[in-house]
Parts: sequence; structure tokens; C-alpha cells
Amino acid sequence: MSESPSYKDRKVITIGVVSELTGLSERQIRYYEERKLVFPERSQKGNRKYSFTDVELLIDIANKREEGVQTYEIRQDMIRAEKRKEKKMRQHLLRGEINARFGIQKER
Repeated sequence: MSESPSYKDRKVITIGVVSELTGLSERQIRYYEERKLVFPERSQKGNRKYSFTDVELLIDIANKREEGVQTYEIRQDMIRAEKRKEKKMRQHLLRGEINARFGIQKER
């Protein structure tokens, strides 16, 4: 049984609604997609669909842009954060494998 994504991660919001929620123009939102800062899904008709998580991310991006941070810098920060997250996950998995191999159990 697969877990369904939380309501925050479900891509159901149209670009018009995202524009209203964030105060960004539809063109700005599309530009951030072009710069690989946000990744909407597409409906069968090709319309962009965003999640509440995407809306929060777009607000964060807009705030950083207002502070003068370039989109390239924002993207690099996102890449570094993703690499840290992946490294932490690998460490967690490796720790679990070692614990399973040697029969080490967590103390409660």
C-alpha cells in the first residue's frame, strides 16, 4: 500500500490561483520554472498545477529576490540543501544496515 502525498504536496492549484496567493505575476512564476526553481506538474490539457509547498517556495523565492539574491544563487542553495538531505538519508540508511547486520537495537 503506497502512501498518498500530504495535502501540501498534492499538485492541484492552477497558476492563476498561485499568482493570487503569492502576489507574483504568472510570467514571474513561469520564469522561476524556467530557472528550475519550481517544478509544477502538467494536467492532461497541459496546464501547470502547483502544490501548497510550491506556493510556500515561491513566496520564499520572491522574498529572496526582494533582498537582491539572484536566481542562480537561489538554485545553488537549493542544490546544496538537496545534497545535504541526500547525504543525511544515506547516513541514516547505512546506520540501519549496520544495526541490522550486527543486531544492534535502539535503546528506548
